[in-house]
Amino acid sequence: MAPKFKLRYGAIKGLGEPVRFLLSYGKIEFEDERIDLQQWPSVKESMPFGQVPVLEIDGKKTWQSLAICRYLGNQIGLAGANDWEDLQIDMAVETVTDLRLKMASFAYENDPSIKEKKKAPVVNESLPFLLGRLDNLVKQNGGHLANGKLSWADLYFVALLDYLNFLTGFDLTKDYPNLSALKRTVLEIPAIKEWVTKRPKTDM
Repeated sequence: MAPKFKLRYGAIKGLGEPVRFLLSYGKIEFEDERIDLQQWPSVKESMPFGQVPVLEIDGKKTWQSLAICRYLGNQIGLAGANDWEDLQIDMAVETVTDLRLKMASFAYENDPSIKEKKKAPVVNESLPFLLGRLDNLVKQNGGHLANGKLSWADLYFVALLDYLNFLTGFDLTKDYPNLSALKRTVLEIPAIKEWVTKRPKTDM
C-alpha cells in the first residue's frame, strides 16, 4: 500500500506551501490539516520541536521544511542526477532562505518606527542584491534555478512567493523578467495549476 501523508501547518501558505506544491506535483494524496491560532497552544506540545510544518508519513513525524522538501524532491524525481546537481539545487534554495530571513527581520516587528528603520536597508539594498543574482541564475540555467531543468528548488521558490510578497507588500518578481518567467512556468504545470485552483484562499 502507498504510504499515507498528512501535512500539519497553519491556515496559511507560508512554509507549508512548498510541501503542498511538491506533494501535488508528485500526485501524492495528502491530508492538509490547517491549525488555527486558537488550536495551536494545545497542538504545539505534540510537535517534535514545537513548530510546524510537520509532515506525517505513515504516522511518523518529520519536521524542518527544507529537509521535508529535499526528501520529497528525491521521491518525485525533482532532485539532481548526482551530488553536484544536488549541490546546485541546495545553493539556490539556501539563497531563497536568505531572502526570506532578510524579510522576516522586519516583517514581525510590532513597533512601526523600528519596523521602517529595519525595512529600508532590506528593501533598498538586500533585496535588489539577492533578487538580481537569482534572476541572473535563472537566466544562466535556461529558465530554472539549477542545472538547466525543473527541480524542487523551482517549486520551492514559487510556492513561497505569495508569503514573501505579503511580508514586503509588493511583488518581488515584477522587475525581474527571469524570475517572473519561472513563476509562470511553475504555475502552468498541470498538477500545480490544479492545486492552486482548489486550495483555500489565503493572502500569505
